[in-house]
Amino acid sequence: MREPETLRVHIPLELRRRGGRPRILPPKHVEAAMGRGQDPHLLRAVGRAWAWRQRMERGEVTTIADLAAEEGLSDRYVSRLLRLAWLAPDVLERLVLRREPCAISLYDLCFVASLPWDEQPGRAFD
Repeated sequence: MREPETLRVHIPLELRRRGGRPRILPPKHVEAAMGRGQDPHLLRAVGRAWAWRQRMERGEVTTIADLAAEEGLSDRYVSRLLRLAWLAPDVLERLVLRREPCAISLYDLCFVASLPWDEQPGRAFD
């Protein structure tokens, strides 16, 4: 007898609305077991900081105040967030590539960026 050529795989997915858009998500028990991973707000903040740093290095903006005015943000917020562009390479690798969750808040991570590179991983992940 000939074996069937079609292989049927059942993957229990759910269709839920998140942020007004339908998304295909794994069941709740699988989602809890996987963990949350990296905070998307943190990844966005790191990306913005690098983009701002590049704009300043290219000379598109000359001061943090000019950058803040263009972005419609306060200069204090931009200057604090801009520090993320100088995070240690080890910290960036763990945050962006490995998606390890940070042990501290985004606010505190901005201040960790001002520490020497060898001290940053211990503060951010322990």
